[in-house]
Amino acid sequence: MNANSECYVVGVDFGTLSGRAVVVRVSDGAELGAAVHEYAHRVIEDELPGGVRLGPDWALQSPQDWIDVLRTAVPEALAASGVPASRVVGIGTDFTACTVLPATADGTPLCEITPERPHAWPKLWKHHAAQPHADRINALAAERGEPWLARYGGKISSEWEFAKALQVLEEDPETYAEAERWIEAADWIVWQLTGAETRNVCTAGYKGIFQDGGYPSEGFLAALNPAFAGFTGKLGRELAPLGGLAGRLTARAARWTGLPEGVAVAVGNVDAHVTAAAADAVRPGQMVAIMGTSTCHIMPSDRLAEVPGMCGVVRDGIVPGLWGYEAGQSAVGDIFAWFVETSVPAAYAERAVARGLTLHEHLTELAAAQRVGAHGLVALDWHGGNRSVLVDHNLSGVIAGQTLATRPEDVYRALIEGTAFGARTIVEAFEAAGVPVEEFVVAGGLLRNPFLLQVYADVLRRPLSVIGSEQGPALGSAIHAAVAAGAYPNVVAAAAAMGKREAAAYVPDAERADAYDRLYAEYRRLHDHFADGGLLHRLRSIRNEVGA
Repeated sequence: MNANSECYVVGVDFGTLSGRAVVVRVSDGAELGAAVHEYAHRVIEDELPGGVRLGPDWALQSPQDWIDVLRTAVPEALAASGVPASRVVGIGTDFTACTVLPATADGTPLCEITPERPHAWPKLWKHHAAQPHADRINALAAERGEPWLARYGGKISSEWEFAKALQVLEEDPETYAEAERWIEAADWIVWQLTGAETRNVCTAGYKGIFQDGGYPSEGFLAALNPAFAGFTGKLGRELAPLGGLAGRLTARAARWTGLPEGVAVAVGNVDAHVTAAAADAVRPGQMVAIMGTSTCHIMPSDRLAEVPGMCGVVRDGIVPGLWGYEAGQSAVGDIFAWFVETSVPAAYAERAVARGLTLHEHLTELAAAQRVGAHGLVALDWHGGNRSVLVDHNLSGVIAGQTLATRPEDVYRALIEGTAFGARTIVEAFEAAGVPVEEFVVAGGLLRNPFLLQVYADVLRRPLSVIGSEQGPALGSAIHAAVAAGAYPNVVAAAAAMGKREAAAYVPDAERADAYDRLYAEYRRLHDHFADGGLLHRLRSIRNEVGA
């Protein structure tokens, strides 16, 4: 690898609220410079920039924010690294998914043409307003015995391409007709970098129902809506492998980024899936939980199985040559943020400030002082719906056991524990289906909370390995860029040289694990009681009707 010792790559991670870039040495994965750009529009949830109101469960983004990441974060990261731009040989990117947008045949987002139309804007991954459309897709697929349905645990999500597109067709047929392309943001940003349209195997498989060489049939789509029959014509059919070369940086993109024109651009990818490479967790049985606003669980495997409630299993979906599994929790960090922003007395904030702590840190400290079960609570982690194993985004959170003596730190701890119980439910579903989880690796922003990680170790009754980078997705994208640039023969080799993790960084405590088994049993009773969604769906329906 001496020839690569002075070569560098750039990884760019497009997240929910910001984008970040990191400059990485090809030989060993050393991160030499990083920068973050906060999106000006953040998440568009209540109204469009022009003032048009949105309905319940909408979540949109602005493509301009993504371009601004290239214009600001990449040059800033390069400057911070001290690396000459001439030594950069490639750039890789990743995105949240399914974040998808309608565009013209040349890639122009429709929101730039008709900004007053909500459906012309990119739909962020957590846009859940297409749940009724997902329900219809699932019901019809089950009725017809569509073979691809089992690859998604028996249900596709409202977050995915087909449900969101069907919503556009039926609520704004004019925008649907004008959308010559329906494209994941992961592929759109690569289009802007290279000038060439590509489609990656990861988003197509997990979010676009591409299995065994094709999408759902025209007959199936026509049965949903006759005008939907030709939908796959908007998707493209040639899929590019992960780590592949999507093209070369154009002169325009070189001006944005400050990188040399012509450097290699890696095929697009998803934030969670590239993180496996960053943690050098690309072998069968290594489950990586990327824990942030939500949690995505991804795992390579050498075996194909039907796991109830999984988000998908895709051949070559994480690394070429293996089956890649995905599951997830729709809200994790978002739940803690919601509680802190809405439900904590001002006195707690004042005490936190006086001690130089954030409110999260103060509540964590108070919660950590408790014994397991002392708060008398159990919480269902469904505040953002349930992605796995129930696949129902119309479910909502439940906290049982509250009394007049319940304090904010009690609820905060119960919410942390509830997300850990949700993770255990997912792990147990995989192992019951014959797909063993050999190692549980954690990554993402919630690594900053050691108490939370210890709770997860105790609840899961297994050691947690920890990624060795605070910029997991960006590092993973940089690793894929190194492969695209020809520095390594494949993702596995690049991950071994450039990825990093600390094995068994958190080890379960036997006494606490036993205590958590009792609470987990109550969580499962609560989980199964509300799993049919009857009460929670009715409450949501009332809310939507009254708030309309």
